[in-house]
Amino acid sequence: MLRLAAPLVGANLLQMAVFAVDVLFVARLGPEALAASALGVSVFGLLIWSLSGLVGAASPLIAAELGRRRHAVREVRRTVRMAGWVGVIAALVAVGLCQLGGPVLRATGQAEAVVVRAVPFLTVLSLACVPMVLASLLRTVVSTLGRPGIGTAITGMAVGVNALGNWIFVFGHAGMPALGLIGSAWSSVVTSSAMLLAYALVLRFDRNLHRYRLLGRWWRTEWRRFFEVWKIGLPICATIIAEAGLFNGAALLMGRIGELQLAAHTVALQLASISFQVPFGLGQAATIRVGLAYGAGDRQAIARAGWTALAMSVGFMALTAAIMVLAPRFFVGLYVDTANPGNARLVGYAVQFLMVAAAFQLFDGAQSTCGAILRGLQDTRIPMAIALFGYWIPGLGTAIWLGLFTPLGGTGVWLGLMAGLVVVSALLLWRWHNRDRLGLLPTRDALAG
Repeated sequence: MLRLAAPLVGANLLQMAVFAVDVLFVARLGPEALAASALGVSVFGLLIWSLSGLVGAASPLIAAELGRRRHAVREVRRTVRMAGWVGVIAALVAVGLCQLGGPVLRATGQAEAVVVRAVPFLTVLSLACVPMVLASLLRTVVSTLGRPGIGTAITGMAVGVNALGNWIFVFGHAGMPALGLIGSAWSSVVTSSAMLLAYALVLRFDRNLHRYRLLGRWWRTEWRRFFEVWKIGLPICATIIAEAGLFNGAALLMGRIGELQLAAHTVALQLASISFQVPFGLGQAATIRVGLAYGAGDRQAIARAGWTALAMSVGFMALTAAIMVLAPRFFVGLYVDTANPGNARLVGYAVQFLMVAAAFQLFDGAQSTCGAILRGLQDTRIPMAIALFGYWIPGLGTAIWLGLFTPLGGTGVWLGLMAGLVVVSALLLWRWHNRDRLGLLPTRDALAG
């Protein structure tokens, strides 16, 4: 599990670094440009994250095919081809949605001056949808085929490409005109295209991967597999949107409570997001390991892989929770000058929120890994329903009630986040524990049929 998960965790952290590079360059253009970038990326990021979940359906399908060891090369090729079709179709829809960014951003009550700058930025950024979704698919594929380190290396390359692209396009170097904020969007388009090209070259020249001939015969249809990808992938996509809706809703609530609380919320959430990348990567590895055992019809291997991933995720999050409790001001100080008396209230809010984050670390790791394990069993529809209920009813409902109608304010919003994570993790864990009784473990004969 560690051999598979470590490169996946590294790639996840490097992907965060790719986006951080944009912030570093755009921040030098001024607060209005940074705000416009943040608005555009919020729309674009949600679309790409959810579509990565959609094409991520290829992982449990490929793992099960490898587990069966029956015509695996041909079956893997069919799955990748149809997942690619699904990804392109969905990404083109995302491009269209990005063109509606203006009305969407205005509907949320954003300042007109910021929206005016965000719309052309988002329009250019939308050109990265197709290459970014396909690159996400191929990263999933090479990891499932036992080469997760390739994804780490290519994502690391993307950090450098994006930094160079921002340097060239934003400020006008190497003979290019200074494009400002729009230049950062063009850098993202170039970076995503470079990642897709790198994966294509790896699939062509890597000896172990080339035998699958994943780049061949893209025009051939496999309608049963095409709809199978949609069937498994759409609930994953909806689950991601449900979770993102809770956290995006929390940011909007914080904005109503006050600017200081919103700033503190951003800092605390950034710290929690970094620690989350480890259970997220472990979950990706668990989907593959459970999927392999599922395809082989090996119930004991399914249990070993699932419980091992859960123990590792919860154990790591317990460690990060302890660190947050013991040294909260140190971590807040990575983002805010804690020695400045003018930041005292902001730091105080951030420390309060970080204490709640420490409390829900265990549940966040558990829900992420449980969902991934069930994905390995190709069980996605009921987990989707659990996520929609847990995040939006007890989660967002508690956040609204405690945040807006009690003196708790911002801390109440974070308690709402914790309520959603507790409910979702408990229900997913119950489903995983009762997987046999719920009929989630078909026999080898059933799989063969």
